[in-house]
Amino acid sequence: MVRLAKRALIPAGLRRLVRGWFDARYISRADHRQDIRDALWEVRTLSREVTALRAEVERLRAQGAGSGGAAGVRAEAAQVRRWDDAHRLATESAAAMDRLLQNEVLLWQAVDRLSGDGGGDAGAAAAGDRALPSGSVA
Repeated sequence: MVRLAKRALIPAGLRRLVRGWFDARYISRADHRQDIRDALWEVRTLSREVTALRAEVERLRAQGAGSGGAAGVRAEAAQVRRWDDAHRLATESAAAMDRLLQNEVLLWQAVDRLSGDGGGDAGAAAAGDRALPSGSVA
């Protein structure tokens, strides 16, 4: 990832003003990371629930096949197709969301590594230089 931001001396008052403006409009990195963790937890929970539901469906199918369809409940072919299509779409959506969240975690880990690469002796000065988000150009 190429960083095209130039460094320039910015008056402290202007830096505080811009930082306050961004803080008022954007979520902090820590809050964003927590949101990602929460979303990943939800995806994993939903995955476990889908697995449990699949096992229950298989059990019910086996039970229905064993009784020879004597339960008297028959679904139309169109309804079964709609159910199968809805299940397929839900599964694909869950898998896509899981990949998206994992990629976002990798992205933020890369951002953290890049943020941590500032000179070790610059310390507080490097923190002051990051008044604007990494994509902004001053």
